Amino acid sequence: MKLSVFTVATPDLNAEELAAAAASAGIDGIEWRFRGIPEDARTEEPSFWRHNRSSIDPAKWEEQVPDFREATAKHGRRSIALVPYLSCGDLQATEQAFQAAADLGASMMRVGVPGYDRKTSYPELYSQAVRYLSEVQQMAQQYNVKAVVETHHQTIAPTASLAYRLVQSLDAQHVGVLYDPGNMVHEGYENYRMGLELLGPYLAHVHVKNAAWYKEEQSGESAGSSVSAKWRCHWSPLTEGIVDWMQVFRDLKSVGYDGYYGIEDFSGEFNSQAMLQHFADVFGEIERRLEEEVQV
Repeated sequence: MKLSVFTVATPDLNAEELAAAAASAGIDGIEWRFRGIPEDARTEEPSFWRHNRSSIDPAKWEEQVPDFREATAKHGRRSIALVPYLSCGDLQATEQAFQAAADLGASMMRVGVPGYDRKTSYPELYSQAVRYLSEVQQMAQQYNVKAVVETHHQTIAPTASLAYRLVQSLDAQHVGVLYDPGNMVHEGYENYRMGLELLGPYLAHVHVKNAAWYKEEQSGESAGSSVSAKWRCHWSPLTEGIVDWMQVFRDLKSVGYDGYYGIEDFSGEFNSQAMLQHFADVFGEIERRLEEEVQV
C-alpha cells in the first residue's frame, strides 16, 4: 500500500519537519500545498488554511521549490503532487502551477472546478469547465504532470459520476479524478464501487479523511417560536465518521487501484506527527484484514 500526506493537514510542520515525520510513519509520498500565507496570519497559531507552514507560496515558488525538493529527498520521500487552489478558467495561474509542479518533480496537480451556489446554472458552469479542462489537458501533456479534478462538495463535481462527466472526453493519461469519499459525506455520496467502476482509467488518486452529520438544536429568534433542529456536517477522526474505509478499500481493490492513499485529516484529534502515525497504523490494519479476507 502506498501512503501520502497532503500538507494542508500538517500546518504546524515546515517542509523539513514534515518530510521527517512522514519518513518516521512510513509515508512515502508528499502532496505540497501551493498557497501563500497571508501577512496578517503569520503571527497566528498554525492552522489548516491560513498559517500553514508546509506551503509553497505561488509568488515565491522559484526560490522555495528547491528547498522543498531537497527536504523531500533528504528523508527519502517523493513529491507526488502539487495542490493549488485554482479558479476554473484562470489559465495564467494554472500554467504557473504546472511549472512549479514540474520543477518539484510532482506527477499530479489539482486543477480548478467551478463552485455551485445556485446563482449560475449548471449547464453554463459545465461549459466553462469543459473549455478550461481542454486547455489544461494541453498543459498537462506539455509539463508531463497529470491534472486531477477533485470530488468536492459545493462544486459541480461533488460525485464520481459528475467528475467523470467533466473528464470523459479527455485523455486519461493527462487528466484524471482525485476521489475523496470524505468530501462526499458533506455532499455527493453515491455507491463507492459503482462510482469507481464508472471512473475506470480516470481514477488517479484518493484522499483519506472522514466526516459525520450532527443534529444541532437551535432556539427560535422570537419568544414563543418553536425549537428547530438542523443537521450539520463536521470533520471527524478517521475511524469515527460515516466513511467505512474498510469498504472503500475493498471497492478500490476491486477495480484494480494501486495508487496512493493521501491523508487529509481535519478533525484536530491528533497533533500532526501523531496523526500521520495513526493514519499509517489504521491503513496497515485495513490492509492486513483485507488480506485475511482474501485467504478465507
